[in-house]
Amino acid sequence: MTTRTMRAVVLDGPGGTDRLHVVDRPVPEPAPGWVRIKVEAFGLNRSELHTRLGLAEGVTFPRVLGIEAVGTIDADPAGVLRAGTQVATMMGGMGRTFDGGYAEYTVVPAAQVIPFHSDLSWEVLASLPETLQTAHGSLTVGLDLRPGQSLLIRGGTSALGLTAATLARERGATVLSTTRDPDRVRMLADHGVHHPLVDDGRVTDLAREIFPAGVDAALELVGTPTLPDTLKATAVHGTVCFTGMLSNQWTVPDFYPIDYLPRGVRLTAYSGEAGDLPADVLQRRLDDIAAGRTSPGPLHVYPLDDIRRAHDDLEHGRRVGKLVVRT
Repeated sequence: MTTRTMRAVVLDGPGGTDRLHVVDRPVPEPAPGWVRIKVEAFGLNRSELHTRLGLAEGVTFPRVLGIEAVGTIDADPAGVLRAGTQVATMMGGMGRTFDGGYAEYTVVPAAQVIPFHSDLSWEVLASLPETLQTAHGSLTVGLDLRPGQSLLIRGGTSALGLTAATLARERGATVLSTTRDPDRVRMLADHGVHHPLVDDGRVTDLAREIFPAGVDAALELVGTPTLPDTLKATAVHGTVCFTGMLSNQWTVPDFYPIDYLPRGVRLTAYSGEAGDLPADVLQRRLDDIAAGRTSPGPLHVYPLDDIRRAHDDLEHGRRVGKLVVRT
C-alpha cells in the first residue's frame, strides 16, 4: 500500500527563518479520541515566533509549528464528526507538544475542534479562531468590560488589537488604541477606534488628557516594557489585563508589588484554549462578516512555500493585521 504524503513546514531547531523547511511527510493517523483535519489555511501567531526563536518551553524538535488551523474533517475514528465538516482548531499543545497546523493535514484531540458553517474564503476563516478567542476572553474573563466604559489597547495595530477594538466597540465601550507609527493612526480611526494614540512610551499622559481620572480598563499586548505606563493610565479600581507580548519580553525582574502597582489598580492576565471560544461566538462573528456588519480587519495571505517570508514579516512587524498561509 502506498503511503499518503503531505507537505508540511518543519522547524528543525530554534533560530532564524532558515530553520523552517517545507518537506514531504506521511499523512498522520488519528489516535482514539483524535481527529484528522485537512488544513485549508492557518493563521500565524506570536506564539510560533517565540517557539522559532527558542523562547518557548517544553518543545522538542523537529516540530511542525502552528497553534491553529481551519479546514475540514478528513477522519474521525469515533464517527462523531462527519467527513467534510468545516472546523477550527487551536491550542492544546499544537505546534509544541505535538505537530500543529503548518501542514496540509493535522491530527488534534477531538475536544479542541469547533465546527462551524460559512461560505467565507478559507483565508478569512483562518484569520479568526485564535485571535477571536483571545480577544473575546480578554474582554470578558480578563476585564469584564461593560457598556459605557473606556478601554485602552496597548499594541492596537496587531491582529489581536484590531479584533479587540471591534469587540469592545460592539460592547458599547469607548476605545483608545496605540501605535508607534504615526502613519498608522488613520488606519486605526478607519477601523473604528475612537481615540488613536501615537505611542512614544508615555501613553499615560495622552490617555489622561481624554480621561483625566484614567481609563476603566486596559489591554496590554506589548508586554512588560510598557506595562508600568499602562498601569499608570488606568483609573483607581480599573483593571489591566496582560494578554500579549509583542515585545517578546515576558517577565518583570525584581517585582515588588507595592512599588510596581499604582494604588487601587488591578492587574490580571488572560490566556485561553479552544474551549474558551464558544461555538456560537465564532459562528456569530462569521455571520456578521459575511453580512457586512463587521470587518475581519487587514489580511495578508502567503502560499506555503513563502513561510519564511511570512515569518520574517511577522518578526519585524512589517504588516498590519493578521498573516495567513494558504495550504
